[in-house]
Amino acid sequence: MTYKDTVSMGRHNISAGSGPRMGRSVAVIIVAAALLAGCANVHNIEVGSVPDDYRTRHPIIISEKAEVVDIPVASTDSRMNYGTTSIVRGFARQYRQNASGTLLVMTPVGSPNTGAASHVADQIRKVLVEEGVPRRNIQVTSYQAASENDAAPVRLSFQAIAASTGPCGRWPEDLVLNTNENKQYENFGCATQNNLAAQIANPADLVAPRGMTPIDAQRRDNVISDYRDKGASLRE
Repeated sequence: MTYKDTVSMGRHNISAGSGPRMGRSVAVIIVAAALLAGCANVHNIEVGSVPDDYRTRHPIIISEKAEVVDIPVASTDSRMNYGTTSIVRGFARQYRQNASGTLLVMTPVGSPNTGAASHVADQIRKVLVEEGVPRRNIQVTSYQAASENDAAPVRLSFQAIAASTGPCGRWPEDLVLNTNENKQYENFGCATQNNLAAQIANPADLVAPRGMTPIDAQRRDNVISDYRDKGASLRE
């Protein structure tokens, strides 16, 4: 078979397959290309949504915050009961851990329990001192009760550094109508960030790591001794 015969046969095969079968093949190729292009677009959308992160939208910030607790006082009370004493002791521990400034003890004025609240405030101050709050940091002051019939509490307050984030519940867009870009919705992750901020005992840990504590030499010797004894028993 000569070269011309081979070329002629190839042309004949091409022309024979240029009917509906070739048309279907071309259509399949076009559809496959369209699907690949669609995948590429989805990939671009996913990459573009990376900066849309809940940690950026709901950041945990460190700010000054007032820590407040109210001590209920009845007009006939002459001293604190066991429950209120426990509340005051817990608040004192919270103060020692988080603050070193002024701790306010505010008594109500213009309410039926004004006299009882004044007596209880003196006892509160003694309990705070017993729990390690410096006497010079405790300041007793007063505030106006909301109404004459109000059983206003004795209010304890101090300023401290705390970790917090913004309020949740923002739904500016309809989730059903805005789901084609695979982005996080506005309120996504807000509750998680709030819970994490509430669990942080020392907000300074978000700023910088703590220094290493000194090595416990006695504990280290005990561990090494146990390791040697274990190795000796295994060799036997």
